[in-house]
Amino acid sequence: MSRSSSLFISVSRVIAADAQALFDVLADPAQHPRIDGSGSLKEVQPDGPRRLSLGAKFGMNMHLGTKYRILNSVVEFDEPRVIAWQHFNHHTWRYRFLPLESVDGSPIGPTPRTEVTEEWDARRAKNRLLLRLLRFPRRNRAAMVATLRRLAEFVER
Repeated sequence: MSRSSSLFISVSRVIAADAQALFDVLADPAQHPRIDGSGSLKEVQPDGPRRLSLGAKFGMNMHLGTKYRILNSVVEFDEPRVIAWQHFNHHTWRYRFLPLESVDGSPIGPTPRTEVTEEWDARRAKNRLLLRLLRFPRRNRAAMVATLRRLAEFVER
């Protein structure tokens, strides 16, 4: 499933893992380069937290045409359901985790499965025109599909 507009993109995938295990990967910034489908995340900056929490700040060494650093702030943290962060331009990267369960709350099948939704929300970004001109909405959608595939491979191994 996916939804998109010029400033909001949502991509979902069902992954054979429980919500907490998936949330734990995203709550550990050192894991982000391992699952990043864009190829732009190179490594976490060493002075940040080992585990994210609401309000936590963490930096990433990036490469998108040129090397640069970015500082993110966690703006949503509802373990193990939602985690989101944003940086100086105020667009938000959000991950939602929905366990797939039967009516009685038990897992469907022998392996827990979770629908993971990654969202890129630039509706409150400071420089929306530049994001459109640089084709971030289209590029981000492809990267998000790849990120969810890599996340699945990471936790299902």
